[in-house]
Formats: sequence, structure tokens, C-alpha cells
Amino acid sequence: MTRILLVEDNEMNRDMLSRRLSRRGFDVLIAENGKAGVELAASERPDLILMDMSLPVMDGWEATRRIKANPATSGIPVIALTAHAMASDREMALEAGCDDYDSKPVDLPQLVRKIEQLLAT
Repeated sequence: MTRILLVEDNEMNRDMLSRRLSRRGFDVLIAENGKAGVELAASERPDLILMDMSLPVMDGWEATRRIKANPATSGIPVIALTAHAMASDREMALEAGCDDYDSKPVDLPQLVRKIEQLLAT
């Protein structure tokens, strides 16, 4: 079963997205801030990470940089999830090491296509 680490601080978003991904057959791990996301990525080695960028403790940009700087987790694909929908926000996410970017509110079929594309590479 594909394991996805969802790093999301908003309880409603976290609950809604994790339930919808679980119904699609994904095993979903949860972290509520960037620091916990970095730690869970290292200890659990998920197949893919969905990273909110505006997080407490450590933001998603820094968490992604740390995940990509660690040889043990650098190969895990990261999709940025953010309400910031400007072209510069996408560029910032990619510069931080994210492999793809999706804006909120999440379009689940589109997000699942991105997940499947990254897992296939």
C-alpha cells in the first residue's frame, strides 16, 4: 500500500484530505507542523509527501529543504499544497525542492493524478 505523509496544520483540511486519500487506498501518515514532518519522513520513509507550505514551528519551504538535503529522504517526492496560488509561489516551492505544486482548495482527481505520476517515475 502506498504511504503518503500529509503535513498539514489545519485540522479540517487534514481530516478531509486524509479521509479522501484513505478511501482511494492510500495509507496516510499525518504531521501537524514542518518539524514533525521532517522527523516522520526520516523515520517512516513514506512513498510521497504532501506538504502544506504555511506551517507552524517550521514552514513547508524549510521542511522540504531539510527533507531534500537528507540523503535518506531526498528521493521522496514532495507535492506542495498551498493557498498561495501566484506563479511566484509555485516557483518558490519548486526552488525549495518540491517536485510538484497544487493549490488549495484541493481538486482531488487532479491531486491523485499528480501523485500517481510522481510515483510512476
